[in-house]
Formats: sequence, C-alpha cells, structure tokens
Amino acid sequence: MSSFNDLRIVDNFYQTSAFFPMPTILVGTVSENGKTNLGSYSLCFPYYIAGKDYYAMILECRNSSNTAQNILRGSRVSLNFITDERKYFREAVRLGFPGDTTDEKMKDCIFTLEQGQAEGERPLVVKEAYQVFECTWDDSLEDAHLDKAGMLDGYEPPYRNFNGITSKFGAHFILKIDKILMKDKYYDAIVNGVTAKGFPKVPVDYGYRDSTNFWCSAFKKPFPEKIQAKDGDLNSVKYAAKRIDPDVTFTDEACAKLVKIPRIFLKAALSQMVSIAKQEGITVIDEAALEIINDKRRSEKKR
Repeated sequence: MSSFNDLRIVDNFYQTSAFFPMPTILVGTVSENGKTNLGSYSLCFPYYIAGKDYYAMILECRNSSNTAQNILRGSRVSLNFITDERKYFREAVRLGFPGDTTDEKMKDCIFTLEQGQAEGERPLVVKEAYQVFECTWDDSLEDAHLDKAGMLDGYEPPYRNFNGITSKFGAHFILKIDKILMKDKYYDAIVNGVTAKGFPKVPVDYGYRDSTNFWCSAFKKPFPEKIQAKDGDLNSVKYAAKRIDPDVTFTDEACAKLVKIPRIFLKAALSQMVSIAKQEGITVIDEAALEIINDKRRSEKKR
C-alpha cells in the first residue's frame, strides 16, 4: 500500500498542488513610455547551461502582463535577484499584482534603480539586488519574432512550443544572458572560494497557497556536504589523455592527479588543459606544468 495520497493536478499546479521552492526575481523591462517596469516572478530558471554558444534562462508568464508585452516589443530584460528582507518580499508581492500600469506600480517603488553594464537600450537594474542577469530575448527560436504585443484579451493559435506565445494566456521567453552582475561580497566569494558566510540571504518563494497570502521563507545558514568523489582508474585517465591531441602528452604522474575528475567531465577538462598548454608552449604536461595550467584555469575563471 502506498504511503502517498493521489492529489488532483489543476491549473498552477506548482502553487496549488505542490510544495515547490522557487527563486524570487524582479524582472525589469522597458515600457512603451521608456520607463523601467519591475514585475515579480518565480517561474524563471536556467535553460541553456552548456554546449551552446550562449547561456540562457527561461521565463514563464502571462502573455498579457506588462512584462510579456514589453518583451514582445523590446526584447531586453534584467533579472534582479533580491535578498530575504521582509520589506523586499512585501514589495515583490505588490509589484506582482496584475493590472497596474508601469506608472502606477513604480510610483512608490522602494527599490533603487541604476544603470546596468550591458550595451544597448535596456531596463535599469535594482541596486539592492545581490546579483543581476542582463538578458536579451532570443526571438529567432521558433520564429517567435512574429509574435507581437497588443493582444491583452488572449492570443489565438497557432502557438509556439517553447518560445514566444505558447497558449491563449501564456508565454515562454528564452533569455540569452549577456551579463552577470554580482555585488562585491559575493563576487569575491565565488572567485576566491565560497564558505557558509559567503552566501547571499536568498529567500525561497513557495508561491500562492490560499486566497490571501503568498508564502516565503527566510534564508538560513547553508551547510556543506563533502562530495564523495570516486577515484577513476588511472589507466582510464591515461587512455583518454593520449587521445586528446597528438602534440601534447601527459605524464603518468600528471594523470594520477586527475583521477578524481568525474568521467563525464574528463574529456572536456583534458581538452581545456591541452588548449592552455598549447598557448603556453607546453608539449609535455607533467606535475609542474599541471600547476601552471591550473593557475591559468583559475585566472580565467576569475575573469
């Protein structure tokens, strides 16, 4: 006998039929009058994370919202991640209320807006955010550039599958990440090594739970759990290393230091090492050369 109950799946299932932790993001867009509009969203997640020529997020929203209509008109977006102060979440709830114009919602907004760093005419970014993704909607996917603003009472088919107008009242936007902006404290943590004290106070939004409240939990100190890395077979590392590039070889001692790299990432890591070795004029990667290469990899990560 199952230990679970079968719960009916209904519209907005992530809010009404599940406990689904999500981020709290203020999405900035440019309104028709050229002002920055902030809308509150949680359905915004990583989409393209590796293997393409750019990285991207996906935003899901009502197609009649100020945010969706502004993206359809102008494509530029800022994703502003706020911390867990109660006043910030209260303001996010207010900014998420549907029906208000940009002038109405932004008139008494408590957040400070400042210029971002990506090129072109863009929405301003939230100064109080701990990180900001400056993005551009990729409207080339699924010919989504054919979708136009203006249909506030719902769109008629045909619909896109994953980008643009996806249903009568829904929209999905694949947002190419142009810049990731990070406040000093958290930039330093990522570049120099994150500890528990280095995490921003990220709230967890549980979505709309009843007829009167949105629910959010405050940040708690994270705890680390060591990765139980499995040592790969030295012979497997040597086998892979020999097949990366005939002009660059690895010594057995260098290969021994690479056995903890998960097999799924081994080829990519070795390829990057060989690329750096060629830049540095290294043809044999021994332990000393491996230190040089790893220093170079770390410096590239910092940049």
